[in-house]
Parts: sequence; structure tokens; C-alpha cells
Amino acid sequence: MATLMVSISGIRGIVGDGLTPEVLVKYTSAYADFIEQGKIVVGRDARITGDMVNQIVTGTLLAKGLDVIDIGIVPTPTVQFAVKTLEAQGGIAISASHNPNEWNALKLLNGTGQFMNPEEHEKMKSFLDKDIFYESWEKIGKRTEFFEAIDKHIEAILNLDIIDVEKIRNRKFKVLLDCVNGAGVYSVPKLLNKLGVDFVGMNCDKSGIFPRLPEPLPENLIKTMKAVNENNVDLGIVVDPDVDRLVLITEKGEPFSEENTITQAVKFVLSKTPGNVVINLSTTRAVEDIAKQFGCKVFRSPVGEANVVKKMKEVGAVIGGEGSGGVIYPALHYGRDALVGIAFTLQHLLEENITISKLKDKLPQYFISKKRIELIDTNPDTIIEMLVNKYSNEKINLEDGLRIDFQDHWVHFRKSNTEPIIRIITEAKTESKAIELSQKYYEEIKSLF
Repeated sequence: MATLMVSISGIRGIVGDGLTPEVLVKYTSAYADFIEQGKIVVGRDARITGDMVNQIVTGTLLAKGLDVIDIGIVPTPTVQFAVKTLEAQGGIAISASHNPNEWNALKLLNGTGQFMNPEEHEKMKSFLDKDIFYESWEKIGKRTEFFEAIDKHIEAILNLDIIDVEKIRNRKFKVLLDCVNGAGVYSVPKLLNKLGVDFVGMNCDKSGIFPRLPEPLPENLIKTMKAVNENNVDLGIVVDPDVDRLVLITEKGEPFSEENTITQAVKFVLSKTPGNVVINLSTTRAVEDIAKQFGCKVFRSPVGEANVVKKMKEVGAVIGGEGSGGVIYPALHYGRDALVGIAFTLQHLLEENITISKLKDKLPQYFISKKRIELIDTNPDTIIEMLVNKYSNEKINLEDGLRIDFQDHWVHFRKSNTEPIIRIITEAKTESKAIELSQKYYEEIKSLF
């Protein structure tokens, strides 16, 4: 059965089996009707179907009377940054992020360069069932190229007040870089060269074929971690295909952990500009411990970049992100951005004058365990409601499923929007305790149906 996944961030599917030219035209047309008029920034990651998808998307936008600014193969955050700086009316990032080679997707952005909010998403969907209207020949849009977009993005990072380019250059870092042959190949080396960082490239060719599962999880990075250890570098830097997630590897060839990516970024930024912080409900409690050290407050949002950004705007946060390795720095733009995360990491290591493994040791130590349970003929909402009733006397949050905060741990129960499952995310001070608790909650849910 063909699969097409539709969410607030756009659509994704397997090319030719769910994500077909007809589907691309249908959703691009609805998006164009939502935007109405003006110019749209279009960028893509490096996967081999990107050019085909780009031509269909661009042609549809032009036929609908919108102008297109093609910025080439770039990170998704570069598309977001370009929408903002070019004052476009919207943007489309063609990338299935960490999905395998056969997938592709349209990430749909509003006029601020952010993922559409729920209200905007519903308005866009209202155009899907209407007949597609195309402009007459004299009213079609114009296509221009702006392949300098990534250079402008990097330049803005280097110009941030909290980044000292000369000091980083003088430190002469050496890193191992794994771009999984994605858009990072076209962008991260440029940033590292500007910062005077010597790097050993791994999975950094321009074939557009991912040599391993592209999601930057430890189990997919065995060879990368070994290469870090063998090449005697200061750290390993890994990005996903569209460069919004940053994963770090210590000089010992061990995972730094994605949860620590956002934790150390928060520590670095708050040391410069104290203020509010926003993370999602499944992100480590270590961020709250760090914020407390600086007298700052942490706010939590439902999972998802759009939700984090919405809360960041509401509370005027100076830094935010998610435990999946996403750093959002609003002084640059409102979007998860591995490039700015890399710059923060290097500056942080420079100022602390320690190895990245020592930096990890200085952060609050927590461990997260994740499980999922498949539901058969049972409504996930019913299960979560039963859990709410059971734990009603505890500190609970119902914004995104059910999160319960205990003194020594927390647990987050979330239903999937696409599968009949409930995800169980548990964090405790030790790995054995986190695993023990996640199994306990797993068995508890099983007993309910």
C-alpha cells in the first residue's frame, strides 16, 4: 500500500510509491493558494530524487503565478534563513530529513521561515480538494537562482557577537566530519574552513546516496565512532541529511549524546545572555539544571519544532531546541540549525579549554530510555486517559500526551499520529534505573488492554 505521511511540517513518502508527481503537484498547488502571491524560496538536500522533485515543485509554483528563488542544495535551516533574509512569502525545503534513500518530502514554511502553525496548516489543507487553477501564459512566475544563500547563512553565524572567529582559528581544532553524503557536504566544510578547523571527511562525497541509515543514532554510527578514535581528532561532528540535527562524538570515539547537544548549547548561550529557555516535553531535565545555575527559567512545549518556536516567541526565549540534537537560536533565525550548533560547540570548548569528553562530564548526568508499545484494537487516547486518572495526584502535563514529573525521574507517554502505538520516554539519574522504569511503564500499559 502506498504511503504518504502528512503533518504540520509538510508531506513525506517513498518516491513513486506515495510521493508521486501527482501528489507533489496537488500539495504544491494548495501551498501556492495558501501563499497567494509573491516569491518562494526553494532548496533541497542532496538525495538523488531531489532534482526531480525540485523541478515539479518549481514548475507548479511558476504555473500558479509565484516567483521562485532556487538556492540549490542546502540545509533546511538555510532555506529558513533565506526566507527571512530575502523577505520571501514562503519557502519549501525538499528533504525527507533522516529517512532513507527512497524517501523524499516537502517541508512547507510560512513567511517568517518557520514551519506552519496548526491554523496555517489547516488553511493550506482547505485548498487540497479544490480544482487546481493555473495562471495564463503572461502571468506565470519567474525563476531566479541565489546559490549564495549558504554563504550568507554562514556569514551571519560568524558575525554573531558570541562567536570569536579569530580565537577559534587560533585554536586549530581537528575534527572528523560525517555528512552521510547529504546537504552537509555542501555546507559544513565551508563553515569549518572559515573557522580554521582541520577536518577528516567521512561520507562526504556528492553522490546523494546515503551509505548507512541516515538517522544519526549511535547504532548507525559504529564506523564513524571508530574513525574518530583512529584519527586522533578533538571531536566528531555528524549531521543528518538536511543538517538540522547535530550529533557529537567525543575524542574517545564515544557518543556525546543528542540530549547533551542542546544542554551544552544552553549552558554556553546562558553564560553570555541569560534569559528564558524552551525545550520540548521529551527533552532532558539537565537543561533545567543548567538554567537554574544561571537563574533562568525553562519552559516546555509539545514535541515538534513548530511548537518549540511558538513557545519561544511567547516567552522571549534566548535559546531553545529539542533533545534530538536540534539547537534553535532566535538571534540567527527560528529553526533547528546544526551549523550554529557546531559554532557554539567549538567556541564553548575553546573557552572552557577542555576536551569534549570533559565537557560532557561537567554536564548534569541523566539517562533516557525509550520504548514503544503497539496497541491492538485499543484507542491510544483511552490508554492515556486511564494513565491520567491513575496519576492525577502527581505533577502532570497534558499538552502532548501525558508527562509525569517525579522527584527522581520523569516519564512521557505520547501517541503516534501515524501508527497505533504509544511511545514511552523515561529519564532517570542512572541508565539501569531508566531502563527499569521504562519496562515498568511498558508492563503497566499492557495490563490496561
